[in-house]
Amino acid sequence: MFKALALAAAVVTAVSAAVIPRATVPTTVGAVQTGGFATYYYQYGGYGACGNINPDSALIVAIQSARYDASLCGHTVSITNVNNGLTVSATVADQCPGCANSESLDLSVGAWQAIGQTEADGAEVPITWTLVN
Repeated sequence: MFKALALAAAVVTAVSAAVIPRATVPTTVGAVQTGGFATYYYQYGGYGACGNINPDSALIVAIQSARYDASLCGHTVSITNVNNGLTVSATVADQCPGCANSESLDLSVGAWQAIGQTEADGAEVPITWTLVN
């Protein structure tokens, strides 16, 4: 009986750990992140990692997977385009497994355009960013 309970507890623990992503790189409110790049992505009517469907025009951001934690969902990130100084505030709504490094973000088309970028400008731009709240 004890072995069965121990096995059941181990399975529940393993499943729980697999369901809730945990950040391996901490994100601190107010700390400026440098050395990253912004890319953009289309929503295609799908759910983001935070469980919501957003239009392409929404000001949302996907956090790089090593930094993503579900507790960041709904928080605001201030993102600055290093090339032109334009800044946008965007809401964490997804994670980005394809981002270049833990300082990189994937922006919705709306957020990408808000920092002065278009599809014709290329696939990435250097950024700095801060978790606001």
